[in-house]
Amino acid sequence: MSKIVCFGEVLWDVFPTHKKIGGAPLNVAIRLKSLGNEVSMISAVGNDDLAKPILENINGLNINAKAVAILEDYNTGEVTVTLNEKGAATYEIVHPKAWDKIPFTEASSALVKQADAFVFGSLITRDEVSKETLFQLLDVAKYAIFDVNLRAPFYTKEVLIALMQKANFIKFNDDELYEISAFLGSPFHNLEQNIHFIAQKTKTAHICVTKGEHGAVLFYNNALFYNSGYKIKVADTVGSGDSFLASLISKLINGEKPQKAIDFACAVGALVAKNEGANPEITENEIVEFSCL
Repeated sequence: MSKIVCFGEVLWDVFPTHKKIGGAPLNVAIRLKSLGNEVSMISAVGNDDLAKPILENINGLNINAKAVAILEDYNTGEVTVTLNEKGAATYEIVHPKAWDKIPFTEASSALVKQADAFVFGSLITRDEVSKETLFQLLDVAKYAIFDVNLRAPFYTKEVLIALMQKANFIKFNDDELYEISAFLGSPFHNLEQNIHFIAQKTKTAHICVTKGEHGAVLFYNNALFYNSGYKIKVADTVGSGDSFLASLISKLINGEKPQKAIDFACAVGALVAKNEGANPEITENEIVEFSCL
């Protein structure tokens, strides 16, 4: 299996009745590890009571947490999650938190240099400290995977374009694809046309667009691959896209054919949405039985 580094926020998702460990990059890391990859996490937490269970969780899953900094001046992150009647989530994200201040270190740089892939999102660029660290790490990454995660007001057109230009693989949802295509001056209204437009504009050979319950489209080396999704009763959507991305890149990086990779990823994403929380345990047998793969 592959060596993969995830960079960005680790935090507590605070629901009305409980809280769970989360953050998109950590959710991706947890699912990547469950699929057998060697995974490291680069982030930051505070020197507080909220940090200890996060670090215990990461270490307990055998994810390398040596590059998770412990900061004295900032608190561990918390995000308030609100679910609507369909289980769709909205988030209240307070700034600044420890993950906004991830320091660059030579140890972190060495981790990224040695990795087969480096996964990051756009939310981490809301603060100059973590943004600068990210761009330094991108300079040494072999294969950079950009998980677009637009959370207003925490992004700018200029930063998104710079990140896309440094990425080898970009994952959008369909709303994000259309918004960013408009940023770039796309004349198109069709999803596939906009995928090709962004691929040409940013010189990116690998792009994936998720479409919620309607599945996803994968653009891979000038070919398009589709999965139309799975009918489920949604518990909540928290972390579903993160597990989708982790499953997709795990399969692709480890040599699976693109069609099988996107079919597997859509099944995992659906199973996560069917369960409560971002990181339910899902076995290979459950995935095969659910999807008939």
